[in-house]
Amino acid sequence: MPFGPDTTTDEVLAGLDPTGRTIVITGGTSGLGLESARALAAAGAHVVLTARDADKGRAAVADLPEKVEYAVLDLTSLASIRAAATELRERFPRLDVLVNNAGVMATPFARTADGFELQFGTNHVGHFLWTNLLVPTLGAGARVVNLSSAGHVASKVRWADPNYESAPEEYHPWQAYGASKTANILFTVELDRRLRGRGIRSLAVHPGMVATNLGRHMTRDAGRDLQKKVTAANMPPIKRVASGAATQVWAAVGSELADVGGVYLADCAISTEHAPWALDEADAARLWTLSEGLVGEDFPW
Repeated sequence: MPFGPDTTTDEVLAGLDPTGRTIVITGGTSGLGLESARALAAAGAHVVLTARDADKGRAAVADLPEKVEYAVLDLTSLASIRAAATELRERFPRLDVLVNNAGVMATPFARTADGFELQFGTNHVGHFLWTNLLVPTLGAGARVVNLSSAGHVASKVRWADPNYESAPEEYHPWQAYGASKTANILFTVELDRRLRGRGIRSLAVHPGMVATNLGRHMTRDAGRDLQKKVTAANMPPIKRVASGAATQVWAAVGSELADVGGVYLADCAISTEHAPWALDEADAARLWTLSEGLVGEDFPW
């Protein structure tokens, strides 16, 4: 039976054996990340999920198979990211898959510990540094899966002022979210270009509309805006979490994607329904340079 929007994580994994693979999932204590961790561990993978604090990590792994561990990671802090990456490199000399699942959506204006606009800083900049610090642990056959969203159509990257430093009054929660999700796809494109010669591939994923706590920071106005967008676009119905997580699990271990990268996935398939700027190679290279400047470190893979 072909995969589609209703495919579940367990259906993706049927007949696959990820035993022996170590898979790291950011934001793995709830929603899509938690379901991905459950399904992959049940299929035999060794899963490491990240949590913003140890209590959340312990609570999450308590209800999961024994093959799941946790690490503490706060993507709003470059210091936390560097410390967590150092810890993981020491604990796991080889990693097979990074699923960059954590994120925030349509938040009121705020900044990370290092001064980045909260959505761009968490969704993109944090994962950019996290991934690059862990590249030395990735070998041939490894994959990096970046969670994006159809919401990327709301905005290109704000090249002149990505962190709203010169014009904070221009901040709009959905525009900022869209820019961060565009950045997730562009990062995927450039990371794949740089690492595919080593046999490491990168894929971007749109999970679909899923009822999780991703929107916990939304204001009422942002919620109303979302409802208007959904109604106007006649979007598909909300997915169950098991179906929402299926595409990222497929991206992580699906055999059909063994030599595929730099693409945008949705409903367990390669999708062409993306903004024209999403896969632009020149913008992808430009974002890499911008991101290196923001984190203060070069990654010339």
